[in-house]
Amino acid sequence: MSELRLRDRILYVDRPAIMGILNVNTDSFSDPGPRTVDQAVEKALKMGEEGAAIIDIGAQSSITLRKPVPVEREVAEVGLVVDEVLQACPEAIISVDTFKLPVARAVLEKGAHLINDVSGLRTPQIASLCAAHQAGLVIMHTSAPPLTRLQDPGLYRDISVEVVSYLERARAVALERGVRSDSIVLDPGPDFTKTPAQTIELLASIRDIIELANPILLALSRKDFIGALTSRPPSARGAGSLGAIAALRHVPRQILRVHDVAATRDMLTVLDAITGRAYIPPDLRLPERIRHDPISETY
Repeated sequence: MSELRLRDRILYVDRPAIMGILNVNTDSFSDPGPRTVDQAVEKALKMGEEGAAIIDIGAQSSITLRKPVPVEREVAEVGLVVDEVLQACPEAIISVDTFKLPVARAVLEKGAHLINDVSGLRTPQIASLCAAHQAGLVIMHTSAPPLTRLQDPGLYRDISVEVVSYLERARAVALERGVRSDSIVLDPGPDFTKTPAQTIELLASIRDIIELANPILLALSRKDFIGALTSRPPSARGAGSLGAIAALRHVPRQILRVHDVAATRDMLTVLDAITGRAYIPPDLRLPERIRHDPISETY
């Protein structure tokens, strides 16, 4: 299944598709700080130019043990950015990261193509909404409600088996609610209700999730398991994120949810060239204009 149907769009995932993260909230775990609507639209356009096939917009931080953003505020903040991005870039594929039914309803009515539900479809009516709009749905594995911190080394007897079983059940619910099979994306949920060691174990056995045959969302960027391995805070986990993405390049039908679109695209370009996945023309040359960085006149 290399075609993902998202309303009137078809996204081909025969090679990795990049989903750029666009946080409009001020308390993101990895890029906190105020941002205006104009800044959000500018960032969305830049990510598109850098190679993002999907822009994933969200206003609810995934940081645990915090109160949810009020629904009315999330609808207003995300809805306005969805409107402005689609107006500035009508060809964009818009995903919205939310687990709240009113938010999903509002953004689908505005034209969003994909709902990225980090609750694991705890509200099945979200699937019904996606079906009504012929939109896509990301179903993520998690063992607790959103914003709940659960770090239990003994939680899973066999994490791969349990994650696959959960995703199969949730997918069945989505299908019963009318979502097309080729509009469903599965997300193993790295770090969500998983210790770093559990996340690494799950990713190492990802072949079990591959067998489910749906496109897979790999949301690896700046995650806690990378910080645990490298002892670096979120903003300094770029290299570790690229390492994780490279290690999972063999996964078919993958969508990469990332903060650093250009770096991810460049890494994949070089990786695919060296591993024979990409055709390299015999006359490949480096343009003179980028052979050297400009020499600064100041020292």
